[in-house]
Amino acid sequence: MTTLRESYLYHLWAALCTVYNDSGVHRCLVRMGAWCNRQIDESRVLRVLCREGVVARAWEGSFLCWLLTALVNLPAWLLHKLYLALKATFDDSFFSRLAFEMGHETAIAQSWLIMLLWIIPFSHWNNAYSMLGFAALLVLFCAGAMSRKAYRLDVKHIGFYPVVLFGSMFLAVLFSYEPAASFRFLLYHIAAALCVLVTVSAVRGTEDLKRLAAGGGFCVLVSSLYGVYQRIQGVEVNESYVDLEVNAGMPGRVQSYFDNPNTFAEVLILLLPLVLALILCSRRGVSRLMACGVFAVGVLALGMTYSRASWVGMACALVVLVFLWKPKLIPAFAILCVMMVPFLPDTIWNRVLTIFNPADTSTASRIPLYQAALEVIRTSPVSGAGLGTAAVQDYIRDFNLYHGEAPFVHAHNFFLQVWIEAGLLGFVGFVGAMLWNIKKAAHTVRHCALSAARTITCAGAAALCGAMVCGLADYLWNYPRVMCIFWFVFALTIAGIKVCRRETEAA
Repeated sequence: MTTLRESYLYHLWAALCTVYNDSGVHRCLVRMGAWCNRQIDESRVLRVLCREGVVARAWEGSFLCWLLTALVNLPAWLLHKLYLALKATFDDSFFSRLAFEMGHETAIAQSWLIMLLWIIPFSHWNNAYSMLGFAALLVLFCAGAMSRKAYRLDVKHIGFYPVVLFGSMFLAVLFSYEPAASFRFLLYHIAAALCVLVTVSAVRGTEDLKRLAAGGGFCVLVSSLYGVYQRIQGVEVNESYVDLEVNAGMPGRVQSYFDNPNTFAEVLILLLPLVLALILCSRRGVSRLMACGVFAVGVLALGMTYSRASWVGMACALVVLVFLWKPKLIPAFAILCVMMVPFLPDTIWNRVLTIFNPADTSTASRIPLYQAALEVIRTSPVSGAGLGTAAVQDYIRDFNLYHGEAPFVHAHNFFLQVWIEAGLLGFVGFVGAMLWNIKKAAHTVRHCALSAARTITCAGAAALCGAMVCGLADYLWNYPRVMCIFWFVFALTIAGIKVCRRETEAA
């Protein structure tokens, strides 16, 4: 770092920063940022949007919250009773003390677990890995709770709407058109629920948040490097992924080890904001430099996926991140985005222009998919077709609701697919959970001092916003591993809110 600070480039950068800070452009941008802040604080519309609903406010003191908390913590309570009965025996055992300490550091174990799970190639992946991994973390957490009365699973902070959503999954199996086919998908949602429960409960402070974000960053690094390696080796153009007439000259789309370029891009839009948060909150120059490298490689890989919905989702995530982190930077960010447009490669710019082109077969093929999904909602609005893509496919095929050329895999719309799988209750739970989490994060960071926990919370909420925008044209839960990553980011945002509130109360 000493060599870097003594270099010519460092002194040049310092001089440019000094000139900029004294310039009229800087003063203008500061005034524009202050104006944005005033509009946010005084806006009646935003106050309504950011206000916590009656149901969400009542959740923490409700009987249902108390009951679920008691049920999920029953094993830990029984283990604690056993510990008290045999306290001398457990305290004298080296292995018991080791298990208790390891259980108290479940967040560290989770950071290592996600680094291992999320870099397994698709050819060697088994969806049971997520279930087994998070079940093992739950057992480890219970080991830590055995000797500590206050160390318990946290249902209260997960919120009402996520509980409704996960509960609707069981009903979706019960009322499914193909219950046997839906049951397999229920296991994927149970693994996601375990991920949320363990993540929210295990995170105790800022360091835990940073470790988990770094675990996600490791996945970005490995997968992106492999994506770049694919581009160097050469990727064959797959006609099922791109319309060659409208996208003439576009190279093959990289997919890393996720089997599908859209899936790879969805992973990146979920995890890249966390890497950006690490850049902003790193204290050491080496850590910040490493995070910058990971982010740069991830953005490069995202461009190589040529996934239009994910590009739009990532752009939305960045806007939300700037908006939540430092609203006064929005004008400067907008100017920077406009200045970057001429530097985009021709293949990427041409790909962007095809988003609303009806001649693009990829765009046109979504219309019959949406029509089929809306027909399912019309014929079975309350219960849907059943949990999982298999039950939906059988329902649509048997009732002849789809009339497109390509096979019906899913609705290519996050919101429609959740509705036709989990029914009206699942749709309300899903939309409510997303809005509740994002709104709560926005409200918390607006009243929290600048800190690493605040930055990571902003990044988590921004990633969810990007995923929702991407979900307008794709279904992010088509791959269970991506579903697990999605719920990890969701849970990390809740954990960040919890840590931010503790820091505010302690200040």
